[in-house]
Amino acid sequence: MFDNLNWWEIGALLLLALLIFGDKLPNVISDGLRMVRNLRNMARNATGDLSRELGTDIQLEDLHPKAFIRKHLLSEEDEEALRKPLRGMYDTVKADLDGVKDEIKDVASSADIRTPATSAITPSAATPATRPHKFDLDAT
Repeated sequence: MFDNLNWWEIGALLLLALLIFGDKLPNVISDGLRMVRNLRNMARNATGDLSRELGTDIQLEDLHPKAFIRKHLLSEEDEEALRKPLRGMYDTVKADLDGVKDEIKDVASSADIRTPATSAITPSAATPATRPHKFDLDAT
């Protein structure tokens, strides 16, 4: 949640909270923690009620529709049968992308001007007067 905040910003937020709430800050923190505990208890009670009604063991994470279907409606064989065609396509796409990545690396290493290229050109042939030009600017 606070991944994009650094320590200075967190300290500024704490200082701002202290200035806004003042002496009431401990009470506000305890009320917030009490609210979080009550929400957890409500979720735990709801999953317990669902488990009793459905006759299965349901965890809070299982309430996501995909996880619920995967755990309670599909067997392992059904799930593997669904994944098998996709796994083959995934492997072919991954192999193609690995080949493209290798080709790009080869092109990048051959185009790198910092590394000397092994070529048959002698130093006397690579002088500016004898080097071929990419563009001919002569309009005639």
